[in-house]
Amino acid sequence: MDDIALLSGVLARTGDLIGGVATDQAKRPTPCPDYDVSTLVDHIVGWVLAFEDAAHGRPVSGEAAHYRCGADPAAEFRAAADGVVSGWQKYGTDRQVAFIGSELPGAMVFNMTLMEYLVHGWDLAVATGQPVPYTEQEAAETLARAEATVPAQYRGEGMPFGEIVPVDAHAPAVDRLVGFLGRRPQSR
Repeated sequence: MDDIALLSGVLARTGDLIGGVATDQAKRPTPCPDYDVSTLVDHIVGWVLAFEDAAHGRPVSGEAAHYRCGADPAAEFRAAADGVVSGWQKYGTDRQVAFIGSELPGAMVFNMTLMEYLVHGWDLAVATGQPVPYTEQEAAETLARAEATVPAQYRGEGMPFGEIVPVDAHAPAVDRLVGFLGRRPQSR
């Protein structure tokens, strides 16, 4: 699958999940222990704005960690997600990108975007009882990129990723991906 098609699919499905959150689900817990549904949606939207800046080669504006959504989080997400896709499409990934205080390879930031939105989309689907919408191919390609991108030193307490949760090698790719990134797959 082409990079842009992969990213477009993952972001579109994540936008649909955000759009499927009911108002009365805001305080539900999520598999991401630091967030309930409302704070997870704020996190997802705040960071897509940062990824949009990075994709366009702009310094990240605003404070993604403190972002609060307005009345239509799905529309906010979709607008910024379109910007993410157009930035990578226009400028490519073969460049250095300013992101979270560092200059990083564009391909790494691109892969981080895929991981962020497929896994947090999974978190949101599980928390709100929505079907996990990502295709086997999207999840398998994101898993391969995660395995190549996430080093051991970024795992554990206080780090961006949890310890790897063992998952059967024959499980669906989305289950293997969330296990690789430190979550326990849940039956859907």
